[in-house]
Amino acid sequence: MSVDAEPALLLSWEDLAAVSRRLADALQARGRPDIVVGVLRGGMVPAVLVAHELGVRALRGLEVTHTVADGTDAAKTARPAVVNTASLGDVDGADVALVDDVAGSGDTLHTAAAQVRTAGAGRVRTLVCVVNEVNWARRGRTDPACVVDHVGMRCQGWVRFPWETR
Repeated sequence: MSVDAEPALLLSWEDLAAVSRRLADALQARGRPDIVVGVLRGGMVPAVLVAHELGVRALRGLEVTHTVADGTDAAKTARPAVVNTASLGDVDGADVALVDDVAGSGDTLHTAAAQVRTAGAGRVRTLVCVVNEVNWARRGRTDPACVVDHVGMRCQGWVRFPWETR
C-alpha cells in the first residue's frame, strides 16, 4: 500500500466507542482490572474509554516506539523500545489491562506486556482495538491470541483512527 492510498478502514468516534465497550465487557467478564495502561500514543485514547466503561480510575501510559514516523506503512525499528518506564508507575501485584489501538505484528504489545510484567504486575491482560490481518500474516503469525487476549475488531489493511489527521 502506498503512502497516498486510502486506508482500508476509517474508524469514527462512534466506532471507537463501540469497540472500547466490547473490550471493556470482555475484561469485565473475567474481573475488573486494578489499572488500565495505554500504549502511548495511539493506545491512550481507547485506554481512557475502556477505563471509563469499567469505572477504573487508575490510568497510566507506557511509551513504546516501533515506527520511526506516523503514516501508512511507516518504517519500523528493528525492535520496539520502551521509552519511559517511570510513566508506568507502581503496578506491583496489580491486575493490569494493557490497551493499544492497532496491532500489525503484535511486537509492540508484546514488548509493553513484558515491561508491565517486569514491573511486577500480578496479572496482565492485553487488548487491542484493531488487528491488521494483512500485516499480521506478513509476520507469519496465524492467530493474534498468541499475543492479544482481547481483539475489538479485525481488518484487512491500514486503519485510520478518528484522532489521526492524515
